Amino acid sequence: MKKLVAMTGLATVLFLGGCLPSATTDDEILQEGEETVEETVMIPEVQLKDEFYRTLLPFKKSASRGMIVNNVYTKYDMREAERGLLRISTQYFDPKDHFFQEGQYIDRDMARAWLSRSSTDEKGLNPPVKEGMSEEEISEQAPIYLAHIVEQNYLVMTDEKKVRLDGISIGLALNSISYTRSGKETVIPDSKIQQEGMKMAEEIVRRLRTQEGLKDIPIVVGLFKQESRNSIVSGTYFAKAVAGKGDEVPGGWKEVNEQYVVFPASSSIDRYREINTDFNKFKQDIDNYFPSFVDVIGTGFFKEGKLNSLRIEIPIQFYGTSEVIGFTQYLTGLVVKYFSDIHIEVTIKSVNGPEALIVKEAGKEEPYVHIYGY
Repeated sequence: MKKLVAMTGLATVLFLGGCLPSATTDDEILQEGEETVEETVMIPEVQLKDEFYRTLLPFKKSASRGMIVNNVYTKYDMREAERGLLRISTQYFDPKDHFFQEGQYIDRDMARAWLSRSSTDEKGLNPPVKEGMSEEEISEQAPIYLAHIVEQNYLVMTDEKKVRLDGISIGLALNSISYTRSGKETVIPDSKIQQEGMKMAEEIVRRLRTQEGLKDIPIVVGLFKQESRNSIVSGTYFAKAVAGKGDEVPGGWKEVNEQYVVFPASSSIDRYREINTDFNKFKQDIDNYFPSFVDVIGTGFFKEGKLNSLRIEIPIQFYGTSEVIGFTQYLTGLVVKYFSDIHIEVTIKSVNGPEALIVKEAGKEEPYVHIYGY
């Protein structure tokens, strides 16, 4: 099978034959012996941030898109499983010269089989259930470890103005809690999550190596720990590794030190005491402005033990535009006062939807402020 893709508009390049399988219409897939066909796509010129990948257009959906909704517990984990894998990928595939495409090699049937129990499907990666086991025994002794598989593809342009696949990233979303149908919870130890995740990562890389064109492609793997069903923050990746060109399994596992924390946090958490104190002062000043109308919830993202960013949502019950403007101006002053050295985003919402947005980049004095519809 061989396919070339011609790039037009902003850039003109060709995909190397056999590098990218098609997940769209049947007439784009060539059988052996057929002639090469061309497909027109584009590369956007604009790259909003250095850590953002440019995406080939038209956008190709993941071959297993949609499955994450059924397999991942919360909307926070759904988003972070993909976003966190992007962050890991930037350490191996430079966004300056790599282009992003959703995964095209693990299709729905493959993903469904791999997520099954080995007693249900011979390709299943989750543990088998023995005959006669009760629901509680299954939850405790043979829980579903692997909930979802995220695949991302990274491509580069060659000197011949052709684009080829240069790397694959795989994220394994792993359960931290096993639930019975009656709602009973069994916490899965971190050591067990890591052990099972690494074992599954090795098997997935072995299987990908058997696919045409993937024998010598670097494959990055990240292990993601899901939070509980009722969590208001997302889980995070906790380990990563890479299988270099020709390697059958990933090696050199490294810790990923990331964490999300909700503020105001418990006063017993010493490591967040300083930022928690500032957050409480920020909240107190808001309460003084509108004593009974405002609640404030913040989510901090910590990387390597240091606060990397803070997102705050503030629901309000104001109805007048002047009230929104006045409150937004007051909040902007508080943001500058209390959070001068971190990236912070503040969203003000009402029953009508978003009312205002305040964004302040770390190290910059002036924040960006937008009041919707004004």
